[in-house]
Amino acid sequence: MPLPIELKRKTITGVADGPHLLITGGVHGDEFEPMAAIRRLINAVEPESLTGRLTLTPVVNEAAYENRHRWADDGLDLARTCPGRPDGSVTERTAYALSKLIRQADYYIDLHTGGTTYSVLPMSGYSLHSDPATLDTQRRMARVFNLPFIWGTSPNLDGRSLSVARDAKVPAIYAEYHGSATCDPNGITAYAAGCLNVMADLGMIEREIPELKTDYVVEDERENSGHMQIQNPAPLAGYFEPAVELGQRVEPGDLLGTVCDVLGDRVEPMRSTQSGIVLTLKTFPWVNKDEGAVVVVEVDRLLGG
Repeated sequence: MPLPIELKRKTITGVADGPHLLITGGVHGDEFEPMAAIRRLINAVEPESLTGRLTLTPVVNEAAYENRHRWADDGLDLARTCPGRPDGSVTERTAYALSKLIRQADYYIDLHTGGTTYSVLPMSGYSLHSDPATLDTQRRMARVFNLPFIWGTSPNLDGRSLSVARDAKVPAIYAEYHGSATCDPNGITAYAAGCLNVMADLGMIEREIPELKTDYVVEDERENSGHMQIQNPAPLAGYFEPAVELGQRVEPGDLLGTVCDVLGDRVEPMRSTQSGIVLTLKTFPWVNKDEGAVVVVEVDRLLGG
């Protein structure tokens, strides 16, 4: 029987009873702003000023982090492996440990980035939960997290940290902030501030929530909405050159980018089939055939701004 995974975490218990909030980063080993932001929160939140309990896990997927990769050596994506198994591979055991933590929480925030190969417009998101009270709480958490884009998506995507929260009826949001193998100081600050805003909204700390700066709030209940890796697949393996930027408005037929072979003899355009905003962009030039290179969110499903 393999040894169980014990996630390294810091739990801060307040002076008064209140909700238990779990915040995680490093579900993928190449996403660095979340790790830094959570370490900042560890040093910023004082028990004397806290109501309830805060559990902070900067690096969930240590095996991937030490592998200097998105995944551990077993090749499994932790964000597709939940709820995991106690007797499986290192990723399956990590997923099992993470799922246990999520079920013990009252609220959950999971912080991500585009990692080493993608960049994502700063956003918060949630699943369109079937329970109205849970959904309303998630909407509010995403709002006060205060990033430019909010995306509510299909609740039927399994294997994820948010699907564990969904099944346990734990209100949960996730966030994305750039990526491209960097650690943006602005992302660290925005993530720390967003988490503190949620804590204030939950009554865990005293904090004035700043004026909200969200530009788009979109909800898309269609199957596979939120599955970024399947949008706008590359027509061949090769060098991807984007023709758009994050946040750019595109229309059907607009050029998203091109993919060429090694000699440049074959150049295939990638054109948008949607009207919307570029939310995610592949920034590492090599792309596999059928790998998603651009995510466009249809803002005709706009709820507000």
